[in-house]
Amino acid sequence: MQHPYDALHPDAVIDAVESQGLICDLRIYPLNSYENRVYQIGIEDAPALIGKFYRPERWSREQILEEHQFSQALKDLDLSVVAPWKNDQGETLFEHAGFYFALYPRQGGHAPETGDLDQLFSIGRALGRIHQMGKQSDFQHRPKLDIESFGRASREFLLAEKFIPVDLIPAYDSLSLDILQRVEDTFSRSNAQWIRCHGDCHIGNILWRHDTAHFVDFDDARMAPAIQDLWMLLSGTRHQQTEQLSEILEGYREFCDFDTAEIQLIEALRSLRLMQYSAWLARRWGDPAFPKAFPWFNTERYWAEHILSLREQLAAMQEPALQVY
Repeated sequence: MQHPYDALHPDAVIDAVESQGLICDLRIYPLNSYENRVYQIGIEDAPALIGKFYRPERWSREQILEEHQFSQALKDLDLSVVAPWKNDQGETLFEHAGFYFALYPRQGGHAPETGDLDQLFSIGRALGRIHQMGKQSDFQHRPKLDIESFGRASREFLLAEKFIPVDLIPAYDSLSLDILQRVEDTFSRSNAQWIRCHGDCHIGNILWRHDTAHFVDFDDARMAPAIQDLWMLLSGTRHQQTEQLSEILEGYREFCDFDTAEIQLIEALRSLRLMQYSAWLARRWGDPAFPKAFPWFNTERYWAEHILSLREQLAAMQEPALQVY
């Protein structure tokens, strides 16, 4: 079966870029992205650009523009955020051959070291500034990170589309309900405030260079609790995570208040992400790039391990929250 991205051949990429008055030198390198298609594109007599071709029917034009406006507003505050390139008319979102696309300057760097507390302090300061601005208004078009879309919708899709092996369905069915109930209870206790967040602030979306954290890929920006942009930076033992979070928050609080009651949301948010990730792979399974990149998905072993991970999450949500210094 044909997939929309089958039409995104190199000539289409070149034509899209050159529709904005740029001259491509024909060097096109696919980058590691699956939700969208992303390429490093050589430009004659100028630095290369990064071209992002948005997955059709995922975001509306208004939602994409809201992402662009958010990242540009952060960049205007002198935060190191990679905002989209503008053409001579000041536009950042373009359309060609049925695809929305945007161009970005290339940003060098490497992933931060999660064990380097000085780097985490610096990242915390930057996130504090991002959230300080994020609190000033709400997204009007982009969605909210909520239990319905990440949890219930994911569960219902996986069960309805019969991705889960038959003998594992009863375990997933009952366990996922228990997970969602525990998540709901945790959210009700936290009284968290939803603000504009990066939304997918893991180590891979931060590039460290010249002692500065450069934030990239705001594609998943949405309304979420502030802790959503912090918890994915944590790793290791409970003691190590406590140390890391304490360092991040020390920098964060220089610019933005933080409600420590949100810390109890970490394992609830991790549980929702696990459920949403499996549903994301299932929803994208018709894209030929996914079976090639994730051959282990949709096997009996995968689902058995996924159910085990959910059991571990149910136990984790019953443990005391991290206590920061």
